[in-house]
Amino acid sequence: MVKNPEIACAVTMQPINAFELDAAIIFADILPLLEGMGLQLEFVAGEGPKILNPLNELSDIENLKITPAIECLTFTLQAIRLATKELAPRNIPLIGFSGAPFTLASYAIEGGSSRNHERTKKLMYSHPRHWHLLMNKLSTMIGDYLLEQAKAGVQALQIFDSWAGALSPNDYSNFVLPHLKKIIDKTKQSNLPIIYFSTGTSSYLELIKQLDVDVFSIDWRVNIDQAWTQLDTQKSLQGNLDPL
Repeated sequence: MVKNPEIACAVTMQPINAFELDAAIIFADILPLLEGMGLQLEFVAGEGPKILNPLNELSDIENLKITPAIECLTFTLQAIRLATKELAPRNIPLIGFSGAPFTLASYAIEGGSSRNHERTKKLMYSHPRHWHLLMNKLSTMIGDYLLEQAKAGVQALQIFDSWAGALSPNDYSNFVLPHLKKIIDKTKQSNLPIIYFSTGTSSYLELIKQLDVDVFSIDWRVNIDQAWTQLDTQKSLQGNLDPL
């Protein structure tokens, strides 16, 4: 469905047609970006996404490709163009998004979802040079992808760091934050609002505050007044709802 632009557009429009909402978000997935780097992705019934050739060796990281989004993610870019055509007459903006580098790296290394991210952290601690090489490659791909979404017509961009809460504040600061800053600096060229979403990160909001984004998306584990004070009262906050 994600790779069929007409279907992706139709799914994007379903909630807009059913409810009075003030924005739409493109129907896409964060993982097809990894295919552009040479990884093989499948969605397995009852299990979820699987990387069939995860990063097992250091040479696997060295061999990862960097492919322009306009070549490897054309289906989502076309879905954005189709959706914006339908949304524009209704004056409803479209949000685009990408996975963040740590979350994508974890999928690429673990081969799928993980509770403790053991293989990911082993690489991070044991081979920091290769870790940063991987994160640099991912950051290059992500920054390019977000800018191409902006060109295709989205009016805001969100970075999803769903697994960042698996890290300690020190690890987040040393192994993740510099790469997020690189992506955000590049994405600023779009002149669009940027949203940063993470979960389980309430203990290091002071670090997240360093990110030059327009909106912080927080989870339900943090008091929203404390988050407002820690992050910046001049920024916007989003989220804070228990998904149940």
